Amino acid sequence: MPVTMKMDWNRLICDKRFGLEDYHDPRRGVRSDFQRDYDRLVFSSPFRRLQNKTQVFPLPGSIFVHNRLTHSIEVACVGRSLATEAAIVLRERHGAQPWAGKIDAIGEIVAAGCLAHDLGNPPFGHSGEKAISTFFSEGAGRELQSELTPGQWADLTHFEGNANAFRLLTHRFKGRRPGGFAMTYSTLASIVKYPYESVLAGNKNKFGFFTSERADFSRVADELGMLRRPSADGSLRYARHPLVYLVEAADDICYEVMDLEDAHKLGLLATGEVTELLLSFFEPERRSRIVDNMERVDDPNEKIGYLRSSVIGVLVNACARTFTDNEEAILAGDFEGCLVEHIPEREREGYRACNALSWDKIYKTPDVVDLELAGTSIITFLMEKLIHAVRYPVLNYSQLLLSKVPHQYEVDAPTLYGKVQAVVDHVSGMTDVYALDLYRRLNGMSLKINN
Repeated sequence: MPVTMKMDWNRLICDKRFGLEDYHDPRRGVRSDFQRDYDRLVFSSPFRRLQNKTQVFPLPGSIFVHNRLTHSIEVACVGRSLATEAAIVLRERHGAQPWAGKIDAIGEIVAAGCLAHDLGNPPFGHSGEKAISTFFSEGAGRELQSELTPGQWADLTHFEGNANAFRLLTHRFKGRRPGGFAMTYSTLASIVKYPYESVLAGNKNKFGFFTSERADFSRVADELGMLRRPSADGSLRYARHPLVYLVEAADDICYEVMDLEDAHKLGLLATGEVTELLLSFFEPERRSRIVDNMERVDDPNEKIGYLRSSVIGVLVNACARTFTDNEEAILAGDFEGCLVEHIPEREREGYRACNALSWDKIYKTPDVVDLELAGTSIITFLMEKLIHAVRYPVLNYSQLLLSKVPHQYEVDAPTLYGKVQAVVDHVSGMTDVYALDLYRRLNGMSLKINN
């Protein structure tokens, strides 16, 4: 019988830092290298900018709802809990192995990966991703296709926040140090949900790294022993790093449950409707206890908050158990789908019901749709102006506009692809507020004139 290839935890958990490989010297101290990853992200500018990037609902007025920053922090908390639950089982299962102590670090790795998972997302939520990709596939950017390679064109027409996060963390922007954030290999791999290049994205617009970071991702994946999948045309595809499943599950849990809580606070969903839906996650005896506890408070938001926390706990336990039950398939690269698709039936059906309600009554609400329309218009306008400027930099208007682009973005790159990437880097790094302000200023809508 043929021997089944599988990944090895001893290699998968690696504290080597990207870009600093020659200086790798495992340090001992209060913080592990993976904790340093987490702290490095918290203190970074791209992470702070997430506070002004839309999650689902328009940025708050009188009622505070989630933005990308609060979402990422919550995902990190849930991810740490998930990984810690899984680590207990894995530690017991592999306790006799000389490398078993490494397993204790997966909570730290997953927490850092969760914190970084949305760093590459542009302003205005997922509509921002679509606006960038359709600028090239449907808009003025179509004229560039003949001047780019198929891989480069696929990068742009399938623009993906996840791939952009890997670039943000690894690319040496102008004036910066080698290796970008110099994150550990394991943390970098834990955020790549789709470990293949853009030419394999198909109609789903999902991939893990741009052409410019192809060699970088390959270096990380090969060092960690991630399984490389054969491809007839030479395209690069790997099996997922196992910890990606935990990062993904934490994200799935948070956005699905927290979107419901936000919608309830905004009055889009009735208390009874949300209560009934969230109670469906529990077996009758526990449901009865939860109802008794809910009756002790009168505030509807407090009731839903309590229910939300209970549901997250159930989903964390279910996903952690699913991960450890399917360890062999995950290590062999044979596990299909995400963890929430394989949890027990009650929890799985509850999750699906939440998803269905979200699509029916949240993601199509006028405020959300209006934000998508406005965001698309703003990003399309900025892309048109900036792409034109980097293509024709000697024009007077181009010189004025490019003078406003931060120095770190290489708008004078030697290739067209490099110039376009600099524009995409700049636009995707903007906050909702900055993008709107720049749009207004370029249109003469916020010009300061003294009378």
